[in-house]
Amino acid sequence: MTRRCPVCRSEDIAGFAEVEGTTYSWCARCQARFMNPEHHPSRAAEHAHYAHHRNDPYDPGYRRFLAKLSVPMLARLPAGVEGLDFGCGAGSALAAVFEEAGHPMALYDPAFAADVSVLQRTYDVITCTEVIEHLHEPAAIFEQLDHLLRPGGWLGLMTRFQDDDSRFPTWHYRRDPTHVVFYRPETLYWIADAFGWSCEIPEPHVALMQKPV
Repeated sequence: MTRRCPVCRSEDIAGFAEVEGTTYSWCARCQARFMNPEHHPSRAAEHAHYAHHRNDPYDPGYRRFLAKLSVPMLARLPAGVEGLDFGCGAGSALAAVFEEAGHPMALYDPAFAADVSVLQRTYDVITCTEVIEHLHEPAAIFEQLDHLLRPGGWLGLMTRFQDDDSRFPTWHYRRDPTHVVFYRPETLYWIADAFGWSCEIPEPHVALMQKPV
């Protein structure tokens, strides 16, 4: 079977790195770096790893971390819009912040909030914080997010940008076994352009994308 980039589905990919027996490739079109599929963790292993996360919705330090996305996103939203925290995890601090600002939020996470009925609606804002690096098939998920987003709506992404190939083998973000795709700003601009969205990077490791009206 022909191997493709999981982000843009290009076949213009090449080997990138091998670290402790795990191999990675890179895509010449969108610049993503990604773990080769034969090394992906099982869903059971992923869920067991996620269960160790401690994301207290009311922890001040965690809220400060999420403010890199929430502050610039909330500044762009009109009053009272409806949102979805996609990949919310076991406790969604981000949804709590948005609801405190007057924006009702639905939650979806395949491991912790698997109510698929919320995926039958559309939203004015969708947030994905520390999610897209876990996706085995991000191209399909971005297509889904495009369908979930109303015209004029916003998509907020937070992920650690990969910008130094020389440090990749020792990079802390790579060492998380559930992180399988690594994005550069160029990757996120490519995604936005593919869907006709605008894209801003207001903070390092944060991208805000808007669907045209």
